[in-house]
Amino acid sequence: MTTPATERPDAVDPKLLEILVCPLTKGRLEYDAATQELISRAAKLAYPIRDGIPIMLPEEARKLP
Repeated sequence: MTTPATERPDAVDPKLLEILVCPLTKGRLEYDAATQELISRAAKLAYPIRDGIPIMLPEEARKLP
């Protein structure tokens, strides 16, 4: 039996995901549940999610190829 994303301790609140944007481009973010990251295709950055909290600092983001 799987646990819904809203009940997982590492899941991000879906309502929060609706309002978050990339701090550099102000563009849309994609949630990657497998890596626990928010992806900004425009900035080519992946912002980490730690303990269910998105870390929206560009210096903490991983650069995408």
